[in-house]
Amino acid sequence: MTARSAEVSRKTKETDISVSILVDGTGVSDIETGVGFFNHMLDQLSRHSLIDMKVRAKGDLHIDDHHTVEDTGIALGQALGKALGERRGIMRYSSIDLAMDETLTRAAIDVSGRPFLVWNVGFSSPKIGTFDTELVREFFHAFAQNAGITLHVTNHYGANNHHIAETCFKAVARALRMATERDPRQPDVVPSTKGSLKG
Repeated sequence: MTARSAEVSRKTKETDISVSILVDGTGVSDIETGVGFFNHMLDQLSRHSLIDMKVRAKGDLHIDDHHTVEDTGIALGQALGKALGERRGIMRYSSIDLAMDETLTRAAIDVSGRPFLVWNVGFSSPKIGTFDTELVREFFHAFAQNAGITLHVTNHYGANNHHIAETCFKAVARALRMATERDPRQPDVVPSTKGSLKG
């Protein structure tokens, strides 16, 4: 089987980002974005999806974290779409309810080629430390749009904003792992009656 891997570089006046991923990895990550909380979340995304990730991001952090987080989502999404190629032989669908202490979050994924995000997550504070909580949605929107996946994320309940954000990343990671797994019963088939999952 060919390795499902990809590298993407993206440079604008606001950010300079390079990412490399291996879908069939072991969850090894090497993340440097200049945003500590975001590094932590991307580590979780890699660890629980088992997608090896290397991310180097330099952005206009003197303004805020927005461009760095969004553009990293764009680059990682593009890399995933590139690595999956025709999406032949994948499981395609998955969902999971993920618990962390007092928090429960659901993620459901269709690796469909049709980008869409449904986001039912609220935070009780605009900040987790210095990190803007609204950027959690911005990351997943950019990621889903550029990976070509349908992604639904719902936080059922939770009190701690760090836990809410972390369960979003962990739940998406676990769902992504299951959806991108190779299907042993149809390893050479694109799982669609259309015969294509390229959108």
